[in-house]
Amino acid sequence: MSGLLSVFLHLLLLFKLVAPVTFRHRRYDDLVRTLYKVHNECPYITRVYSIGRSVKGRHLYVLEFSDYPGIHEPLEPEVKYVGNMHGNEVLGRELLLQLSEFLCEEFRNGNQRIVRLVEGTRIHLLPSMNPDGYEVAAAQGPDISGYLIGRNNANGVDLNRNFPDLNTYIYYNEKYGGPNHHLPLPDNWKSQVEPETRAVIQWIRSFNFVLSANLHGGAVVANYPYDKSLEHRIRGFRRTANTPTPDDKLFQKLAKVYSYAHGWMHQGWNCGDYFPDGITNGASWYSLSKGMQDFNYLHTNCFEITLELSCDKFPRQEELQREWLGNREALIQFLEQAHQGIKGMVLDENNNNLAEAVISVSGINHDVTSGDHGDYFRLLLPGTYTVTATAPGFDPETVIVTVGPGEPKLVDFQLKRSIPQVFPTRRVPSAGPGGRVLPKRVQPRAAK
Repeated sequence: MSGLLSVFLHLLLLFKLVAPVTFRHRRYDDLVRTLYKVHNECPYITRVYSIGRSVKGRHLYVLEFSDYPGIHEPLEPEVKYVGNMHGNEVLGRELLLQLSEFLCEEFRNGNQRIVRLVEGTRIHLLPSMNPDGYEVAAAQGPDISGYLIGRNNANGVDLNRNFPDLNTYIYYNEKYGGPNHHLPLPDNWKSQVEPETRAVIQWIRSFNFVLSANLHGGAVVANYPYDKSLEHRIRGFRRTANTPTPDDKLFQKLAKVYSYAHGWMHQGWNCGDYFPDGITNGASWYSLSKGMQDFNYLHTNCFEITLELSCDKFPRQEELQREWLGNREALIQFLEQAHQGIKGMVLDENNNNLAEAVISVSGINHDVTSGDHGDYFRLLLPGTYTVTATAPGFDPETVIVTVGPGEPKLVDFQLKRSIPQVFPTRRVPSAGPGGRVLPKRVQPRAAK
């Protein structure tokens, strides 16, 4: 009997290991349980933390993957995925929960690709930026009659039209001169945005993110900045307002990486729209003001694209497995794109880290800065570049570097303190009575 019991338990365990994953929509409490379940299964490579609360007090939870959770390792890029910004666009939320389970399981199984990714990259997953909106949409289910039910937050605000508008400033600066990166925020910005937006802004200011994607629904296309055109246009009216960033070719490549790794995005024809290669410049599709991806590029070091992942904003539960299989490889490949271009340390003569040093690439009018630990990351396509590091009080240093298609090139800078130029002071001739300058007394020359 004990032998039969042993066989039964063994078969039960085996079934548990090979049982198919349950693909389902998860409400807020279930989402939280899933994040902590993954953390409990992979406690040494994960951390759950909150970046703030929604209007109704729900936590905006992030699940972090790293071989040293909670710690920034110099020269290790920080990347993020943000899902469910629009509460009724739910596929991204479920994909990020599936991705978290996948990363944990594959790391434990010794999948070397995933092990390298986790050990060499600090990954942050925010499954839901708008949990209040999701609950409204989920209460209606996939058969909702209202296309926009649950889209906005609990205050009725579209969070992807709620970030400070920095595009106006960059377009002015490009024309008349001015900063091309890390544009400052208005003094009263916190009072102008929603709690969820404020939490995300403080989050991306707290980490030196290199790469990001924002997961949406309602179309199938990889959308890259700028989202706001020079002339504001309405969706469906004149789709030719292409508004490229200085990093346009790089952004196109990042979008194509996702599109061609996706099951069908690259085919172009989806949801009644056609996008060549499955990608589009945001402003050439429709102009969007105060969006999150443009804000990332203009205020931080982060290169973000927007992924529209499903024709249906709230897909039926039975469609989730197909969607996961169609997106899984693309989600992994995009994370791997953080490892390209150049990276390095910026130090002074005594090997102290220099934070906020500016890294400029000749011919690309968009700079990045070093982080608190002195490390910087500059995504670049293969090619030869002239790169300059500058910091206040230091002499600039310029190098020529060739970037290949593989791992990023390590380029360190060691800046020397500027030596103030000392100009000789001229002695003012002494004044005589009445303030008149006395003529110099000329000594007769000695006869030769």
